[in-house]
Amino acid sequence: MWRCVGLLGVVLALGGCQTTHEDLIAKGYPPAFADGFDDGCVSGRQAAGSISGEFRKNVPRYLKDQQYADGWVDGFRQCQAMLENKDREQYRNEHWDERERAWQQQKDQGAGRAYRSQ
Repeated sequence: MWRCVGLLGVVLALGGCQTTHEDLIAKGYPPAFADGFDDGCVSGRQAAGSISGEFRKNVPRYLKDQQYADGWVDGFRQCQAMLENKDREQYRNEHWDERERAWQQQKDQGAGRAYRSQ
């Protein structure tokens, strides 16, 4: 769980000229993991409905190389979730009225109070 959160932070922190692959390697991840992450990310975006990109997985390598497989799964999940969350936010911004936004805020605040009291 925390590894995924950490990798998400890495992906979000990317900027400038460095690719995700280069950044992961610079942070100490093995090249096989970075290869898998790249392939999984493209596939995750495609699975979430992106019109650019295609499903990409080196199946023989996925089955034999655990680092590639771990990277692929992490990349797929994170990039799929980021695109789905972006789409969800865009829908809310375009279609929710103030009453729905107030209800969501009240619900989130109640959940926050419940988590703090534990």
